[in-house]
Amino acid sequence: MMKTNDVDSWSVGDVRLTSRFLVDLLLRRTESAGGFATVLAKGDEHSGTILVQCSERGVTGPLLERRFSLTGHYIWEAVGPEDPKDGESRANYQERRQKADPDLWIVELDIADATQLVAEWAALT
Repeated sequence: MMKTNDVDSWSVGDVRLTSRFLVDLLLRRTESAGGFATVLAKGDEHSGTILVQCSERGVTGPLLERRFSLTGHYIWEAVGPEDPKDGESRANYQERRQKADPDLWIVELDIADATQLVAEWAALT
């Protein structure tokens, strides 16, 4: 049970949002902006890494991954093959990531300027 004086030392920054919550937030944000979003692979509910497969009107874009940095904060990085349109290399990369990290979430977004949407979403988290 929390004592009254413990409340003063608590802050929103102390709360860690679950991967499931963040994925749901991204899905809803994409759909509310008129795009399409789906979960291709479901990872760990609490702490799974999130990989976002960006596209616009079916044209593939970058793969973005949310990673924990050495500074103790989450960062987003472009990952995978240099040519995002190389479907075979992209699929191979995602397969290797899933084998290496079974807790990985893979989310597909199809929306105009998906990378900007991810950046806005990341700022909220």
